Amino acid sequence: MDHGKTSLVKALTDIDTDRLKEEKERGITIDLGFASLSLDDTTYMGIVDVPGHERFVKNMVAGAAGIDAVMLVIAADEGVMPQTREHLHICDLLNVKRGLVAVTKTDLVDDEWLSLVIDDIRSFLAESFLKDAPVIPVSSQSGAGLTDLLEALTELARHEEVRNRPDYFRLPVDRIFTMKGFGTVVTGTLMAGTVRVGDTVTVLPAGIAAKVRGLQVHNESRSVAEPGFRTAINFQGLDVDKIRRGDTIAHPSFFEPSRRMDVLLRHLPTAKRKLRHRAPVRFHIGTAEIMARLHFVDRNDLEPGAHTRCQIILEEPAVAMAGDHFVIRSYSPITTIGGGHVLDPIAGKIKRFSAAGIDDLRLLDQGSTTEKTQTILRRAGMNGISLKRLVTRTGIPTGDQQGIVEDMFARRQALLADREERRAVAWPVYEDLMKNIMAIVSAYHKKYPLKKGMAKEELRISLGAHASQKLFNKALLDLESRNLVTVDRETVAGAGHGVHLTEDLETLKEDILRRYRESGLSPPATKEILEQAGGDKKKSANLLKVLIDQGMLVKVSDDMLFESGILEKLREDYKARLLEKEVFEPADFKELTGLSRKYIIPLMEYFDKTNLTIRVSNGRVLRESQKR
Repeated sequence: MDHGKTSLVKALTDIDTDRLKEEKERGITIDLGFASLSLDDTTYMGIVDVPGHERFVKNMVAGAAGIDAVMLVIAADEGVMPQTREHLHICDLLNVKRGLVAVTKTDLVDDEWLSLVIDDIRSFLAESFLKDAPVIPVSSQSGAGLTDLLEALTELARHEEVRNRPDYFRLPVDRIFTMKGFGTVVTGTLMAGTVRVGDTVTVLPAGIAAKVRGLQVHNESRSVAEPGFRTAINFQGLDVDKIRRGDTIAHPSFFEPSRRMDVLLRHLPTAKRKLRHRAPVRFHIGTAEIMARLHFVDRNDLEPGAHTRCQIILEEPAVAMAGDHFVIRSYSPITTIGGGHVLDPIAGKIKRFSAAGIDDLRLLDQGSTTEKTQTILRRAGMNGISLKRLVTRTGIPTGDQQGIVEDMFARRQALLADREERRAVAWPVYEDLMKNIMAIVSAYHKKYPLKKGMAKEELRISLGAHASQKLFNKALLDLESRNLVTVDRETVAGAGHGVHLTEDLETLKEDILRRYRESGLSPPATKEILEQAGGDKKKSANLLKVLIDQGMLVKVSDDMLFESGILEKLREDYKARLLEKEVFEPADFKELTGLSRKYIIPLMEYFDKTNLTIRVSNGRVLRESQKR
């Protein structure tokens, strides 16, 4: 149905926004059209001409993403139509607050009919955000009313309230094409932040990196584009088939695609039936349309006119920020049934009727900025969250968010786990991490009482994949400063932990040491000791480790241990001979010890490793003599 939108835009801007052959043949707008209007020397307005026909409402929703004001176009010979109502609902759900009404085709009706139509329009708008908006009769053919419309548009632009736009650049893509000699170009309404020629950006959700080659704002080349403007971006080295409508262009590392979002959902009072848990819907956010399912947390269904906090589970990942508005349309027949705004764009699964989950949603919706920050920090767990991601998940502007986090640091409600990434962790989560470390170490001591401690890496892995290395190291330092653990280069032990042998193990210990002392420089292989010790081989092996840790035995190779006193005596004799002889060959070592090659080579290599000697060809020299 032709409301005269495109003709009106052409009359205002001299731009025909119907660019498709089918649009010109059928006389209706099918896809988005774009134009720019210069209102005066300093005021420009970007116009998105959206389809009016009910079959193309999904394109209309994509075009409405990021707009600041609406010009509702109603044909005087038709009046308010069903799709007019749907478009107004969509603008309301997308949080559009201002606008005006243009009544077109006034040249086709008489004054009495026009008066009736205007009265009907005002009645229709009485409960909407356009209840006080100007209603301006115009004719694109005769030009009647166009001057009044331009004045009203200028007034609207001058008094347009600046949205509280977070400062992270993002642009939802609504059009993609190629230009000969330039390559891939995308267009969209720049929702937030700024982008400059030369910037490296990311195409989400795919995560493809691309470089900005050129920018246009209102068909003029610019070096920088700012929020609120229709923007075209020319990319360097990005194939056109790598991007599609619904994608988001953003600076790297700020946004994370997600398949699950926490939302506040409004069900339109005009809807014909209840919304049920798990109902399939068409989810529109930014310029994207994605099939999704509703996940109700506190109920089984939602009556028309009611609202609830719930989750949206998406078939494909989407990019959003807390506070972003969305629209949902029914699966079949396709009609707008509701919408709302995002509470957490990267939500985890919430169990139905979970008191904790329901309270989280309440805090994300109605809590203070500190409560929202605390909730997201707690949800981030041991992995923590960077300030960048914290801003996107709370919707709190960067400066305000920084102040909240700094205050939480001062109050020990959070801590800075990584200075480089500006990554924060909730203090209760950190306390739980330290408690878990203590519990794991304690359980380890009970299971392995003969071991001096637990290997650091084994301990970190036992905590789960979410504990970062930096946070883990910080927790160990804090626990050590509280005298709760002792930490060395490789192991962690509970404070006061020591190896206490039972009577049978004390007997076994003395027997093992006796055998090593009696064997002198020709000790038995380790496996031989284990086989002859009797009892539990695993316990005996652990006892050998204890004797090594306590310095009673020295490990020369994997299967060769020496009693420490015997090895120390050999070290002194070896050093004395090294002082007498310039280079000490294996044959000299045999003369010194009377040992076979089986022992000579491992022992000479051991003294190399322990910094007594340096290998020179096949012989050895005293290390300290080389420093002179």
